[in-house]
Amino acid sequence: MSAAPEPPLTYPFASPPVPGAATRVAPGIEWIRMPLPFALDHINLWLLEGDDGVTLVDCGYGDAATRALWETQLATTLADRAPRRIVVTHCHPDHVGNAAWLSARFDAPVAMTHAEFLTAHALCGGHSGHGHEAIVALFARHGLAGAELASLAGRGNHYRRGAPEIPPAFTRIRDGEATPAGGRLWRVIEGHGHSPEHASLYSAAAGVLVSGDMLLPRISTNIGIWAVEPDADPLTRFLDSLAAFEALPADTLVLPSHGLPFRGIARRVAELRAHHAARLDELLAAARTAGGPVSACDLLPILFRRELDLQQLFFAMGEAVAHLNHLWHAGRLTRHVGPGGAIRFADCSQNS
Repeated sequence: MSAAPEPPLTYPFASPPVPGAATRVAPGIEWIRMPLPFALDHINLWLLEGDDGVTLVDCGYGDAATRALWETQLATTLADRAPRRIVVTHCHPDHVGNAAWLSARFDAPVAMTHAEFLTAHALCGGHSGHGHEAIVALFARHGLAGAELASLAGRGNHYRRGAPEIPPAFTRIRDGEATPAGGRLWRVIEGHGHSPEHASLYSAAAGVLVSGDMLLPRISTNIGIWAVEPDADPLTRFLDSLAAFEALPADTLVLPSHGLPFRGIARRVAELRAHHAARLDELLAAARTAGGPVSACDLLPILFRRELDLQQLFFAMGEAVAHLNHLWHAGRLTRHVGPGGAIRFADCSQNS
């Protein structure tokens, strides 16, 4: 007999806080929202308050619009309680973009995992295998060409636009350890695949998980390939990471970086596993019917059935390669490297 399906997700809050305001989601925990200049147009940030002061979880995109909203928050929501500590879940600019600015302003230490801190510096500086030219060259090997490749190459170091500076020092947090914030201890749960060592925070006392980008209620977080690790299988890392969240109590309130807070972790994890399994099956079927080796660029319409802007194209290419690498590592596709390093994938029954 098959297990009964998990109940659907529930959303305790019907709408997000308006710009410049805050919504209390649990004792000592407040929610603020900042804009993003992308199709994904917002990020949720969290204030954890207790006897040890206010800890800010994530900082928003480091542009003028977000900093203007921060000035409003500092004059209203945080008028009498400046941040004493900052936790950054991971290195992406919508999370770390204002960390250095806020840290310097309030002399507030920044806590991150080690790999996220180092990767943020590498991305901002465009070094250590994280240069923009390297990822453009990798996507060219995977079939991106013409005007799309030229447009991507021409945009330069886009990361630095949202994270113009990275904190020069940090406090290290690690998987499984307890870190104090807002008068509680929060267990660090590392997640992989979306970023190197993404830190989610779980408080059993509060019944709350600050999930960052690892668990989102409506969309799957981006699982992509980067030039520094071109042959990796980040999708396996992501799917393996979900087990730690799946084990949390069913009534845990999940505070995601995008979308609305929700309950129903087990259901959401099951949906994410099913989503990626379906995308993998679709890619495998397309490769089998292609009549020969195909590139990640060839298969973009299988994964993304809509027109993509330049920002979305960047992430879509990384995601397509990640899924194809997963099938290759699993022995479900073969990988062929041709002239000029061109990378193509084929059904195992097809010859190169």
